[in-house]
Amino acid sequence: MKIKMNIKLAIMALVLTTSCSDLIDPAIENIQSKDMIRERPGMVQGLLLNAYLRIPTNGYNFSEMATDDAVSNDLDNAYLNMATGQWASNFNPVDRWNAANSSIQYLNEMLTEVGNTEYASNPQVNQMFLDRLTGETYALRALFMYYLLQAHGGMAGGELLGVPIFLEPQSVDSDFNMPRATFDDCMAQLYSDLNIAIDLLPMDYYNIGDASMIPSKYQEGGTGVNDYNRVFGDDAKQLVSGRIARAIRAQAALLAASPSFNLDNDQAKWADAATYAGELLNDIGGISGLDPNGVTWYNNRSIIDGLGAGINPPEILWRGSIGGPSNNLETQNYPPTLYGEGLVNPTQNLVDAFPMANGYPITDPAAGYSPAAPYADRDPRLAQFILLNGSTAGPTGVNINTALDSDTNDGLNKVETSTRTGYYMRKLLRQDVNLDPVATTGQRHLQPRMRYTEFFLIYAEAANEAWGPMASGGFSFSAYDVIKAIRQRAGIGLDSGDPYLESIKGDQDAMRQLIRNERRLELSFEGFRFWDLRRWGANLTETAQGMRIQNEDDYSVIDVENRVYQDYMIYGPVPYSEMLKFSTLQQNAGW
Repeated sequence: MKIKMNIKLAIMALVLTTSCSDLIDPAIENIQSKDMIRERPGMVQGLLLNAYLRIPTNGYNFSEMATDDAVSNDLDNAYLNMATGQWASNFNPVDRWNAANSSIQYLNEMLTEVGNTEYASNPQVNQMFLDRLTGETYALRALFMYYLLQAHGGMAGGELLGVPIFLEPQSVDSDFNMPRATFDDCMAQLYSDLNIAIDLLPMDYYNIGDASMIPSKYQEGGTGVNDYNRVFGDDAKQLVSGRIARAIRAQAALLAASPSFNLDNDQAKWADAATYAGELLNDIGGISGLDPNGVTWYNNRSIIDGLGAGINPPEILWRGSIGGPSNNLETQNYPPTLYGEGLVNPTQNLVDAFPMANGYPITDPAAGYSPAAPYADRDPRLAQFILLNGSTAGPTGVNINTALDSDTNDGLNKVETSTRTGYYMRKLLRQDVNLDPVATTGQRHLQPRMRYTEFFLIYAEAANEAWGPMASGGFSFSAYDVIKAIRQRAGIGLDSGDPYLESIKGDQDAMRQLIRNERRLELSFEGFRFWDLRRWGANLTETAQGMRIQNEDDYSVIDVENRVYQDYMIYGPVPYSEMLKFSTLQQNAGW
């Protein structure tokens, strides 16, 4: 009791000696004014960091589950609901309006503030920091414009529209009720931003060893090697560079040239896309720059585990942080016997898109395809990207049985984490991850924002449209050359010389279909298919199918999930909430 009384007296004394204002007035909030931010360069750069953190390719979203390439075994999955008829302006799992516009707001604020802060006492070093930060900002603003146009550009009132263009930071006094600019005006702004970025940024960030390598505009100010490396050296790797700005330009140009956004089939737009991609490829040696290990970039263990800070393997143009060992992707997508949730189930549609090893589509009479042995003599990428019945997987090489009569939960529709199609995703996953609860291990994972294979495919698609399969438009390689190299790398037609490719090399239409199919395979499960189908104006309603296997050799194709899309859905909606708030916004037709 005496101890309790002493505690009470101590508390009373503390209260009596504390001022009333301390008890009643709120504490000073940790909110930085602009004046305070300007005195702290790291705080100013935080505006830029907010945009980096919102880049959609910082992680995988598996929008393929809303296409003909995959389904989800989670029946509450947003992409499943979207693909089966619930996509609406107030239910949009692929919405980018708010995140991208928030990023642009931060970037516009950055452009306003970037010149008001001192980053180094040396004026020349300070100018280099200012140039780099400004260049990064313009490039990122263009990147988010690209994502907005991809997700929300479309036909409204008989005109192809983009999004409202905001070039100044908005405040509570700003007029938010801005109309959508035309798609072409948005593209012009995107190109303008990228031109500024390319002018300000070095092609790549790395430490130089000789003053002769310093750009003349900085040499004239007396910049030394150490000063240059402080700003543009190794520590800046993975920030937006001139190379990345050029890559954004190629991506955006392909979108603008595509049928859904190039209503007059302007061949100059195709030529622009081919030229921008071709220039990037020229810088890595053209066809010779295609990484021979690029097919299995996600599982090249010694390369990934040996990567130093900021270093990219040859296949990766831009990536996020590798981080420490993890097993999140495997937990989500390993089959049940490997203690995974089996979320992404590739479709029979995608399996059928892989050709035979001789290069012929499985529907071609010359293919040699047998429905009784559907996985025999196929494109090697099929087994590398998709876990087939009878495949081994995981760190101990467990045999995966996906048959209807499987004696494990890996079988078709056995439990809620089982496959619905007869397939599991293998691509992206490291097979040396162990999810066994008594011996769980993780591994390092590459998270690419851009791979060079994408830009080889951009070039092939655009060059074929602009100049035909065999012409090169001034480059040393054609669409045919690129596709031949990609297929050879994959192991197609090595013994036969790829006769199918040779048979269509003079046919622009047939080459177009082959290029699109190669893009489907090479970029599978990386978030491209959903957007590609729409920019091509392709069929969105192909039923997702699977494979039912019984008695070891009885194969039958089954319908798994209908795709319920309308024709107008090649364009995404403006969010319903925005339409309610702003009278000048026009909704895309049909929404």
